[in-house]
Amino acid sequence: METQAEQDNILRGGQFLIKETACEDIFTPEDFSEEQKMMRDTVKDFIDREVWPNKEKFEKKDYAFTEEIMRKAGELGLLSIAVPEELGGMGMGFVSTMLVCDYISGATGSLATAFGAHTGIGTMPILLYGTEEQKKKYVPRLASGEWFGSYCLTEPGAGSDANSGKTKAVLSEDGKHYLISGQKMWISNAGFCNLMIVFARIEDDKYITGFIVEYDPDNGITLGEEEHKLGIRASSTRQVFFNDTKVPVENVLSERGDGFKIAMNALNIGRIKLAAACLDAQRRVITNSVKYANERVQFKTPIAQFGAIKSKLAEMAATMYAGESASYRAAKNIEDRIAIRQSQGNTHQEAELKGVEEYAIECSILKVAVSEDIQHCTDEGIQIFGGMGFSEDTPMEAAWRDARISRIYEGTNEINRMLTVGMLVKKAMKGHVDLLTPAKNVADELMGIPSFDTPDYSQLFSEEKEMIGKLKKVFLMVAGSAVQKYGPALEEHQQLLMAAADILIEIYMAESVILRTEKLAKRDGEDKADTQIAMARLYLYNAVDIITQKGKEGIASFAEGDEQRMMLMGLKRFTKYTNLPNVVALREKIADKVIAENEYCF
Repeated sequence: METQAEQDNILRGGQFLIKETACEDIFTPEDFSEEQKMMRDTVKDFIDREVWPNKEKFEKKDYAFTEEIMRKAGELGLLSIAVPEELGGMGMGFVSTMLVCDYISGATGSLATAFGAHTGIGTMPILLYGTEEQKKKYVPRLASGEWFGSYCLTEPGAGSDANSGKTKAVLSEDGKHYLISGQKMWISNAGFCNLMIVFARIEDDKYITGFIVEYDPDNGITLGEEEHKLGIRASSTRQVFFNDTKVPVENVLSERGDGFKIAMNALNIGRIKLAAACLDAQRRVITNSVKYANERVQFKTPIAQFGAIKSKLAEMAATMYAGESASYRAAKNIEDRIAIRQSQGNTHQEAELKGVEEYAIECSILKVAVSEDIQHCTDEGIQIFGGMGFSEDTPMEAAWRDARISRIYEGTNEINRMLTVGMLVKKAMKGHVDLLTPAKNVADELMGIPSFDTPDYSQLFSEEKEMIGKLKKVFLMVAGSAVQKYGPALEEHQQLLMAAADILIEIYMAESVILRTEKLAKRDGEDKADTQIAMARLYLYNAVDIITQKGKEGIASFAEGDEQRMMLMGLKRFTKYTNLPNVVALREKIADKVIAENEYCF
């Protein structure tokens, strides 16, 4: 059981903004247990053996092959990592589930989507909201890969506004069944699923209700043709039509009207898992780019030696390293919060639900940041390959197409940006995160005289950590003033919210990579961590630039006159380096390392 002191070191969701975190208090990939490393290597071997050599099958829309690979994953136990042992699973912690999601997703987005839809939104709603009877009946089959699951939420008129669905559920005259009628679209795994989590509205209820529906074409269920998509081509994606589909009343998931709650909490889990599912794709894109750059000779020189190519490789590596750092930091926070709740008497269901819900802000941050990093990474990968990158004969164009969906599903990045700020404000109103006091302190600081003392930057990352603290002040200044000005109407100012969200995102990502690297350097020595130190500094340098731009945008949108001038002066003060890093030298160091190793090697 966690001691109170240990519990106090685990920040609540969103508290990273107002509390300083010690590097010893975060989890990093260097902290993987031997069991987790073995699991990682097992998954990598599976992908390298079964999937990577057959990438062409995925691009040619071989849906049967995707199903075959999923069954093989089930045989290895990879579909059951998060399922408790008593239900036929491995009962592993949240970090381990992230680890498998990370490495199983590297070769193709088609498998990543099938895996995520099945293990996440296809299985987790039953695991977290099902009755004991429902869990015993369905979860073991899903965990083994005997059955596959899908998730039927989206409709032609209900996307981001998930609760606006028109699908109806009518109780039969004998009271034993609900008859479901309606249309669902963009349903992953629809072509080979055995079970569907379906959301429908009973009578004129305010909120939708969740149902467990066994797939049976003779029970009023019709599938549309496979969708022809930009990417994830071998991920089965179809429309599903229900026409008086009979569903036993005992297959209602949770309580009547709980569907919207189920959908939102399933998305919280899906968002952080989506971030994980982008990571190994980035590693492989970087490795393929480095190998090609080392082999491609122009002007009698490998193009890897050209500064323009080095710049790209360095930026790709730095964002990968940061995304990995932040993803596993949040995953361990969730795992620890689940353990705390279980030690306090919560059931596994309650603990996992509340543990993930606690870090919904971080889940949305990661979804946005990592999905955009993989898109940029694949785009640069194509550029490094040049004309060959545009050809189907190389893996880059498929990686670019597969990456594009990640900014759309599990809630668009625009929705997630607005959610991060909205959820943080709600936490503040509930007293879970004290934003008012630090925001007032920042306002007072703006009115005061800045210190002209020469700071002591003799310790590793002392200036960088001071900069992180100043960047937090930028968010508190912008968001605090915006809340004061607009109050509850802030949600109507979407462009301002998105600018504030980008500031918040960069703070979390930059702090995560700094803390991971500080922990690594303390363990192994600064000399051995010199490339990681360079990546952390490069990421922070870019984050400061983004925050400066978004800060100006946000301030200009609501402040005028003296207030605007004062806030812009504050922005300049809070984003100013004492010792500006030599960003070109940082990129050279990072690139030289990956070029020498001929792969992403961190």
